[in-house]
Amino acid sequence: MTVLEERKIGKTGVTLTSLGLGTSPLGGCGVSVSFEEFENVVMAAYNLGVRYFDTAPLYGLGKSEHSLGHVLRTNGIINDVTFSTKAGRILKPMSRAKRAESLYGINWVDPLPYVDEYDYSYDGIMRSFDDSQQRMGVDGIDILYLHDVSGVWHRDNYDTYLTQLRKSGYRACDELRSSGAVKAIGLGVNETASVLQVASEFDLDCSLVAGRYTLLNHQPLIDFFPEAQRRGIAIIAGGVYNSGVLAEGSKGDAAVRTYDYQTAGPEILARVEALEAVCQEFGVSLSTAATQFVYAHPVVTAVVQGALSTNHVEANVAAISQVVPAGFWAALKDRNLIPEKAPVPASVDNFVY
Repeated sequence: MTVLEERKIGKTGVTLTSLGLGTSPLGGCGVSVSFEEFENVVMAAYNLGVRYFDTAPLYGLGKSEHSLGHVLRTNGIINDVTFSTKAGRILKPMSRAKRAESLYGINWVDPLPYVDEYDYSYDGIMRSFDDSQQRMGVDGIDILYLHDVSGVWHRDNYDTYLTQLRKSGYRACDELRSSGAVKAIGLGVNETASVLQVASEFDLDCSLVAGRYTLLNHQPLIDFFPEAQRRGIAIIAGGVYNSGVLAEGSKGDAAVRTYDYQTAGPEILARVEALEAVCQEFGVSLSTAATQFVYAHPVVTAVVQGALSTNHVEANVAAISQVVPAGFWAALKDRNLIPEKAPVPASVDNFVY
């Protein structure tokens, strides 16, 4: 078993391994996934040292929560791991409700017979929390993320859902945390602006942010990370491959060679090729560089990656744990592929804003 580094989320007492397993792919995101496959991937991750698992009502419309809870309980490891789920969506019977609009039009294969409806009110968050507990078969949840509280996601309806939070949703979060039913509260989003917006109104412990800080996107170094660190918000980083191109590389299959869920354009591919040249020179895989670059920042508590097979899990663990020559990071900076002030594994302890 690989011994993965652990970091704490502020004063919450919640500890995460450097690598977490995200279960969106296992919920049937575009592909069919059997329960046996789900269990094999989760247990492979556990046996390789992963102790953090993330799910959500959205993933498979309840299927991922059901499966994850069952795997953790029946294998006797529920008390050995940290797990998170999300609130902000209520699942309702498919035959009697209309599905919420989704930014990416996610195609869940063989989901449970429900549709999701947004609700960030007190009653909505409390119901979502209770429903998640029942689906997972647990009494209490380590981390509860408010899912897709985002102007990018909700667009014209963003103010409507923020108003729900302000009127009563924050109160639900506060009650859940103060009672001990939830140990940490955060957002689960694909942008940074909403994290700072909500943090100015409610005390967040952490946030799961996907695709915003990567080898190809350094903007959070300037505006987001310093403020998150000042406020004590631990960042759990998802989407470190920018949805595919930093895993597949510049010559990968065009269908999965994507940047922010869109086909990677010539400019992005040229930057990836430059990164690949340095990786080849130092014998470092692109996925390893992408993973360790993100985790090197002191505000990042863990990196969460999905997997559809045990091979994927093994590759993810290798990417976070392999030793990278110190000269590799210096070469990336010398060639202006990452900012000079970006923290890297060899110098993270000495990083100063």
